[in-house]
Amino acid sequence: MDLYFSPLACSLATRIALYEAGAEANYLEVDPKSKVVQKDGSDFRAVNPLGLVPTLRTDDGTVLTENAAILQYVADRFPTAGLSANSTEERSRLHQWLCFIGTELHKALFVPLLDKTAPQDAKTYALTKNLSRLDYLENYLKGREFLLDHFSVADAYLVTIINWTMATPPVELAKWPNVKAYYERLRARPSIAKATAEEFELYKAELARHKAAA
Repeated sequence: MDLYFSPLACSLATRIALYEAGAEANYLEVDPKSKVVQKDGSDFRAVNPLGLVPTLRTDDGTVLTENAAILQYVADRFPTAGLSANSTEERSRLHQWLCFIGTELHKALFVPLLDKTAPQDAKTYALTKNLSRLDYLENYLKGREFLLDHFSVADAYLVTIINWTMATPPVELAKWPNVKAYYERLRARPSIAKATAEEFELYKAELARHKAAA
């Protein structure tokens, strides 16, 4: 299978899940500005017209988009890795957390803060309205190791999003000690440590490439 990704973007969650599962994949880096696939110089929009990562091409050629859908595909494709749910009720909980992370944190809070073109009023609104989502997460994670009773693709997604606090100074993790402890604990997990370190190096190369082209 082929995973189209951009360094340290939300596609990092799928890399983590694939590493956790011990799955083989081709990792195809997409420049977030030009939408060029770095391996062959092709236009990524020929694969996904929206130009968004992650995008996954399965072994049978099916193209999947949207983070939550791809993460659930990986979890179901490699069941022995235990990344999905163990019951119908737990699967609903897994869907709940993937939706929460994707809408309440990823899109509502962090996208406005990370968007260099967003007006300051939009960033202020995002902080005012959505920091309560981290309060909710703080209370939920008290005494919990993972979002479910075991590591799942939802944790891979959440760690990826919390990772963005390094680039969003107004969101200081010290204000949410349970979230911070969860993040630091999971960052040490081998699959997450490996994926993050690899993509950080690719991110530095991406920044250097953009600087040279400016």
